[in-house]
Amino acid sequence: MKNKKHLVVIQGPTASGKTALSIALAKEWNCSILSADSRQFYKEISIGTAKPSKEEQDGVQHYFIDSHSITDPVSAAQFEREALEVLEKEFKTGDVAILVGGSGLFIDALCDGLDPLPSDVKEQKKWSDFLAKEGILALQTELKKADPEYASQVDLKNPHRVLRALEIIALTGKKMGEVRKNQKVKRPFEIHRFVLTLTREELYHRIDLRVHEMIKLGLLEEARSMIPYQNVQSLNTVGYKELFSHFNEEINLEMAIEQIQQNSRRYAKRQLTWFRRNEQNIWLTGTTKEKRKSEIEKYMKSIFI
Repeated sequence: MKNKKHLVVIQGPTASGKTALSIALAKEWNCSILSADSRQFYKEISIGTAKPSKEEQDGVQHYFIDSHSITDPVSAAQFEREALEVLEKEFKTGDVAILVGGSGLFIDALCDGLDPLPSDVKEQKKWSDFLAKEGILALQTELKKADPEYASQVDLKNPHRVLRALEIIALTGKKMGEVRKNQKVKRPFEIHRFVLTLTREELYHRIDLRVHEMIKLGLLEEARSMIPYQNVQSLNTVGYKELFSHFNEEINLEMAIEQIQQNSRRYAKRQLTWFRRNEQNIWLTGTTKEKRKSEIEKYMKSIFI
């Protein structure tokens, strides 16, 4: 056990307390943190992505925060490759690293590897043309008909992911759950996956409060500065797309804020659905940073015995 390397994964829905817990553990263990939040990669947006502040990051090496530009979207495959390079470097001098985030696809990419999936230019064009002609709602309907289970897990408002799923289903004749063989790649380190949870009422309350706090911190100004890039895929995300609708005079500010809260709650629900798929996840019972930290430390001590 002493010679093994360990990746401790802190997962959970948005606003569940992942950042504070991961930083407390990193300081305790004197180790680095890798972010698996697919929006915190981008240096142009901070308030709406709830990045840890410079003060919070102080004393702890963070990777994949402000590491890329919104004009250069990061795929799960790219994250897998780059994160493995970071871990190889980190494990030369330390035995533990922390992966923290709520983007299940990116977490799974690093922990389990990605299944090789088929691709076809003609099939891609067929569905792209369908999207251009019929719109995103019709595209979502096609996925719901073809694979309702996957449709309940994926971000349906991300056209790239919906297009890719329909392409794969058409090429294989199988649903996404069948295509993903779950033949996990063996990593040269031990992986321990923890999930933070709260009651639905508490989680939704925290989400609503967080949105109001983001507004106070200047989310409107941050989103307004991104108007020239509003059609970039990286900004087709909760907290920004609703404000773009407001800036384009499609909805008023009050409605935009309500939509951010509602869409954040829906996103949290999808996150939890994703995490429930993995039987290896350890669900923490504590609801405070201290109790959760104690649970993880107790578990890790048993590993090192």
